[in-house]
Amino acid sequence: MPGYDTPAQAAAPVKILIAGGFGVGKTTLVEAVSEIEPLRTEERLTAAGVGVDDLDGIESKTATTVAMDFGRITLEEAGVVLYLFGTPGQERFWFMWDELLNGALGAVVLADTRRLDRSFAAVDFFESRGLPFVVGANCFHGEQLYTEAEIRAALHLRDPDTPVLLLDARLRGDVRGALLALLDTVIARAGRAARV
Repeated sequence: MPGYDTPAQAAAPVKILIAGGFGVGKTTLVEAVSEIEPLRTEERLTAAGVGVDDLDGIESKTATTVAMDFGRITLEEAGVVLYLFGTPGQERFWFMWDELLNGALGAVVLADTRRLDRSFAAVDFFESRGLPFVVGANCFHGEQLYTEAEIRAALHLRDPDTPVLLLDARLRGDVRGALLALLDTVIARAGRAARV
């Protein structure tokens, strides 16, 4: 994998946030698609987090993002280079989301349908700020118990045009597809705004 000194292609730079609750796969998603060695700010989970970090359903998790993840991918067919900023998932770090939001064009909200309530705050955050986003339902171990329509209904998405995608955050092709769907969403919203 190339290092940080590898130049991005001559393409328009676009900032994208990768958000969602604690343990939904944000770091994994950034690592799966980044064309550079991703920057990770992970720390080991310790006894100090007991009673603070809810590990229900993710008991094997040993590390967590404490600031952000960062990666880059060039989408030549779209003429852009995406700079991916993964947000921290724990509630105590949510104050950083507004700072990370500055300059962002859109977001991928990653959801774990085994613990869908972990995604409510991210959906509310982007809806209240008017930032276009797509929902990526992370299919852990290739399993998905719900349809896109069921996930949409459970999340109470305000905009019926917000895409809900089934993906595996470990698979580069799935992640690229979600990023391209996000770009389509951003372009469609800009087109609707221009007609008003």
